[in-house]
Amino acid sequence: MTAVLALLLAAQASPPGQKYAGPVPPKADVPYLLHADKIVELEAGTAQEEKKKDDTLYTLPGAGAANARTPMAEPIFVMKAEKIAPDQMALYKLDVRNGRREVLIPRVPKRNSTRPVRTLANKLEGNLYKIEAQEFLENGEYCLSPAGSNQVFCFSVY
Repeated sequence: MTAVLALLLAAQASPPGQKYAGPVPPKADVPYLLHADKIVELEAGTAQEEKKKDDTLYTLPGAGAANARTPMAEPIFVMKAEKIAPDQMALYKLDVRNGRREVLIPRVPKRNSTRPVRTLANKLEGNLYKIEAQEFLENGEYCLSPAGSNQVFCFSVY
């Protein structure tokens, strides 16, 4: 009984959660890769949408690697949210074909079809959020995109 009481008292005496002490993005609604004590702005763009039978193809110009690059298989992003909800960001792997980056999204999900990579968004403080990939990413091109939008933020994993 005294051990339980001691644990309860210790829990109440513990200091509250630590504040975020890392770098803060200078721009709102733009995700940044978090690399230790520095951040790297993701490449912003707009995906072109093409309807194909029962699928939608989203394309971006450029077959080369995005300017924002990370060696981390489970990247972490920080974002100051104003208009974009961090928990509504979808993470997609892009295929490089015909001199462009693209992702094919089926209207009706099929076996082995493209699906977003699972992410988790957590509030750090105020309007500052951390978005984490919840799956290992293979080397390649990726983008974060707000739900219902053609706006994309691209990066590469190497």
